[in-house]
Amino acid sequence: MIPDITLPKLRVLESEMAYCEAARGGAPVALFLHGNPTSSYIWRNIIPHVAGVAHCIAPDLIGFGQSGKPDIAYRFEDHVRYLDAFIAKAGIGSAYIVAQDWGTALAFHLAARRPDFVRGLAFMEFIRPIPSWEEFVRGVPAREIFRRFRTPGEGESLILEGNAFVERVLPGSVQRKLTDGEMAVYRTPFPTPQSRRPTWRFPNELPIAGEPADVTAMIERAHAALASSTYPKLLFAADPGALVSPAQAEDLAGRLHDCRLVRLGSGLHYLQEDHPETIGRSVAAFIAEVEGRRASPMP
Repeated sequence: MIPDITLPKLRVLESEMAYCEAARGGAPVALFLHGNPTSSYIWRNIIPHVAGVAHCIAPDLIGFGQSGKPDIAYRFEDHVRYLDAFIAKAGIGSAYIVAQDWGTALAFHLAARRPDFVRGLAFMEFIRPIPSWEEFVRGVPAREIFRRFRTPGEGESLILEGNAFVERVLPGSVQRKLTDGEMAVYRTPFPTPQSRRPTWRFPNELPIAGEPADVTAMIERAHAALASSTYPKLLFAADPGALVSPAQAEDLAGRLHDCRLVRLGSGLHYLQEDHPETIGRSVAAFIAEVEGRRASPMP
């Protein structure tokens, strides 16, 4: 996954979606879903570990990475529609899903509608309904910047004009320092205010204190389905985390069926940048174990 490589693309609805792929013939698919403001590039140091046991496919969500930027609102429901169309166009009948940030919301929503599609789920720093602003993210400064992102006029100024999600949130939520080359890859899809609209919409879609109501309802239903699901799960957590604290991760893992918790140590939000080897090796072992179970089911 070379930074300046041009990714293959599939025509999806009225646009196109780019994706990176590492194929192993006959292996199950591992579908990698990124969040805001990243792309398939965030999985670059993880996929090589997983490619030995799976056919890895990592799309750039619509409006992100090298995917197209159609004239849509970039609401959560739009991403659901485009991801569904990508999966159909790519001919993916079932998959292990590996997800972070908004990729987890898409994964939970997909799994709620199509539980038979999911061979297993590995996830981290997940989206969930947040009852109040006081319970959102770690620390008052981070909470207040997201309030500003959702304030009409101010949010547009910060994100569309100032590119705050790429220039501030991303590097501020990785513990190591991203290199100039890495930052260049993350900046490339968003050179203008108009091109940054997808990165502005996502913080305005976060289900906080019941708003927006439609997204909150969708995520609540998806989490209810997750709670009753039986497919195998692998949950990664870091300390202190950002959206998800170690205590919250441990609580959820304890309540879910067939869910193993992997503690990564120190980390914030973009855990793929700080712990790629542990995540990659753990996902590979998870897939190998589950496939072994499927091949030799217990009596």
